[in-house]
Amino acid sequence: MEAAYKRVLIKLSGEALSGDLGHGFDENIVADIVSQIKKVHDSGVAVGLVVGGGNFWRGRAGVKMNRTRADQMGMMATVINALCLQDSLESIGVPAVVQTMLAIDKVGEPYNNQKCMEHLSNGKVVIFACGTGSPYFTTDSGAALKALEMNADVMLFAKNVDGIYDSDPKDNKNAKKLTQLSYAKYMELNLKAMDLTAVSLCKDNNLPVLVFGLFEKDSIIRAINGEKVGTLLN
Repeated sequence: MEAAYKRVLIKLSGEALSGDLGHGFDENIVADIVSQIKKVHDSGVAVGLVVGGGNFWRGRAGVKMNRTRADQMGMMATVINALCLQDSLESIGVPAVVQTMLAIDKVGEPYNNQKCMEHLSNGKVVIFACGTGSPYFTTDSGAALKALEMNADVMLFAKNVDGIYDSDPKDNKNAKKLTQLSYAKYMELNLKAMDLTAVSLCKDNNLPVLVFGLFEKDSIIRAINGEKVGTLLN
């Protein structure tokens, strides 16, 4: 099947990389993710990746500390995950580069939009680390920014749940899955699947967002091919 999107930004949950381990990396999950990315990459789709850091650091949860410093620690956690994905992609023949929003030039390139676009044009997967590079913003917001800067056709949110619900399915067994909704409705319902700052940014720039379950079989491939998976936010 021909891809429905030619340039995508995929936002991955850091927690998802750890699976049932709850911390670090589940090798099988990482292998499945990069295998799917290889297939879409080899079909000619330009791919950018943003990954959270929740498998290593969850902000100030249970710890009293300065918010700015806590967020900086979270940014460092995303670098660990970005390097893991880079190594895993390269091990199966997919060229990949890490660009960081903080200056850590020993492990990745400082983010530069022109270089990013060159990498994408040359067939490299670009992995963006450190969120926005500023505290008080989530990696959701970082993903929205990078999706816009790389001129992505869509932002794909691969999550632990299979879409957006009208309430938290963990708390409400009767929560209803929504297959499509507007940005305005999402904000009106004050839903939590995606940070509201990121949603507002996507709304202002007409960037569609597809939220779907990472652990469904071939979900990344199916999403990029335009199959009806998850929830379309537009």
